[in-house]
Amino acid sequence: MTEDPRHGVGTGGEPADPRDAFKPASGEIPTSPGVYRFSDRQGRVLYIGKAKNLRARLANYFQPMHSLMPRTRRMLSLAANVDWTVVASDTESLVLEHTWITEYKPPFNVQFKDDKTYPYLAVTLGEEAPRLIITRNERIKGARYFGPYPKVWAIRETAALLQQAFPIRTCNDADYKRAMSSGKPCLAGQIGRCAGPCSYTVTVEEHRERVGALVSFLGGNYQSQFRKLQRGMKDAAAEQRYEDAARLRDQVAAVEHVMEKNAIVLGHEVDVDAFGLRTDELSAALHQFIIRGGRVRGERSWIVDVELDDSPGRLLEQVLQTAYEGGHEPPPEILVPQLPDGIGSLEETLSALRPRKGKVHIRTPERGDKVQLMDRATLNAGENLVRYKLKRAADITSRTDALAELQQALGLTEAPLRIECIDVSHLQGTGVVASLVVFEDGLPAKSEYRKYRIEETTDDTDSIYQVVSRRAAQLNLARESGELPSGAYRARPQLIIVDGGEPQVKAAHRALREAGITDVALCGIAKRLEELWLPEDPFPVVLPRTSEALFLVQRARDEAHRFAITFQRQRRSEAIASQLADVPGLGPKRVQQLLRHFGSATRLRAASVAELAAVPGIGERTAEQILSHLTRLRKSSPDAKIDDAQTDTELEEVTDE
Repeated sequence: MTEDPRHGVGTGGEPADPRDAFKPASGEIPTSPGVYRFSDRQGRVLYIGKAKNLRARLANYFQPMHSLMPRTRRMLSLAANVDWTVVASDTESLVLEHTWITEYKPPFNVQFKDDKTYPYLAVTLGEEAPRLIITRNERIKGARYFGPYPKVWAIRETAALLQQAFPIRTCNDADYKRAMSSGKPCLAGQIGRCAGPCSYTVTVEEHRERVGALVSFLGGNYQSQFRKLQRGMKDAAAEQRYEDAARLRDQVAAVEHVMEKNAIVLGHEVDVDAFGLRTDELSAALHQFIIRGGRVRGERSWIVDVELDDSPGRLLEQVLQTAYEGGHEPPPEILVPQLPDGIGSLEETLSALRPRKGKVHIRTPERGDKVQLMDRATLNAGENLVRYKLKRAADITSRTDALAELQQALGLTEAPLRIECIDVSHLQGTGVVASLVVFEDGLPAKSEYRKYRIEETTDDTDSIYQVVSRRAAQLNLARESGELPSGAYRARPQLIIVDGGEPQVKAAHRALREAGITDVALCGIAKRLEELWLPEDPFPVVLPRTSEALFLVQRARDEAHRFAITFQRQRRSEAIASQLADVPGLGPKRVQQLLRHFGSATRLRAASVAELAAVPGIGERTAEQILSHLTRLRKSSPDAKIDDAQTDTELEEVTDE
């Protein structure tokens, strides 16, 4: 491995492009695999990356600025130097990149964070008489770790059962040394609570054998240890050593209890890890299930703040390295929702952590129990992501920071303590509705949400114009009356957000200008890059991806979208019910029952009399009337197909509301 640094050189004046100061000369970058680092003027490492071809990869950073991702532009605007290290292979670059990211923690790289610290079961094999302990310290010299486990109470119960099944030392180091030097049993040994050499009931060698059996059991070798104890119990009973047989019987019962605590999910000999992944625009959650001997022996999860170009494959590549740091040995098979980047090098790197135990294979399951295991891991990742976002939203410090940052980014005269967000929803251009949601002090004020029906419109920008015009009229009416606001909804917002980019913002700005409103700020959030557009600014405001302000704006946008969709579904449900309201003897409850039974209006219209009559509460006569009514409606209504399209989409949610 050779080091080849390149430092930026000033040009005597500030260059128009900040990259000119440190751009390497043409042809100086090697074409070998390696790892590169961008750093700022103070020497702080900003970003670390790896490449199969350093010249080709670094050339991407010196394209025209406007063609780069916003995050990359921000990083390059801060950078003052780029250097690289040439390595021998892709695998070596993968390992070096991960090592440096762990060491330098660059702000523009993905930083994996455990959402909590986990307890482990550890066997202190480095001691003369090893113990089984519960610990969160992953750096005990010579210890063998098992887990992690999600619940402390569960691991304590498991440890107590294991101590019954495999009696070993429990006393502390001071008592052990005192007992071994004095020749008297330790205190725990005197009352039958310690089974180490310090109790003088077993030798150091015999104790080591018990520890070996415990480690084998925890390592997944359940069945052989269970059968060994059963054979010992039967032999002792046959030889009329009834006390030994009773002791072994209790150990067998304890082993059975431990085995029952973890449900079998795969075959007895299967060792595998499953990683689930859930992402949104700003964050990602990953959840790991640890399966040894066909049983769930531990689980772990991470929360990550992601950037625009952090693909799922890249996230999985990095988390698979993070998961096996600190002596955690990977299993022979790892399940992932999609193959990570650089899978060949990654498999080689992980296989090196299993000396003399074979290669690690990373794959995506396609059928059977392993698919179900992946689904459970993905479900848990989704739950962790939801909990993380709710916790972040409820934090008063984060909300305060978000409002202050939003005020600065948008150039507001005061913090936007009241934010109103507008979204338009439709289905293939029909059934257009809009929602207005309110956030006060960074939290949703649901009692003040409003819905809008839009009967005639040309496109989304026209719909936004109509809604903002109606809201502006309400604000002006409240001001002209000279009265105090009669409800919180009539309070004046500091900021209105519309869901959309430059065209939608211009339409909303035109509505406010025509109404003479100049004291309410306005912005739009565009979905693709999550940038904020201001009315009279040709360039968007790009907030950092980890920004609390962006998180707040995104929450308001998502809540407005959810509320608009809910209103649209409600209207569709009312339209479906109205089509069947004229059938004699068919009330609203039976209409909903029919929709739930058939699942969509299309299937309902295609049903025969017998199929309709099979629905509870619908007799043959009523079924004939329904079929006759639907037939007449189909012939007389040229829009019947549109109604079908509306009702077929997400009908389950409609009928459940």
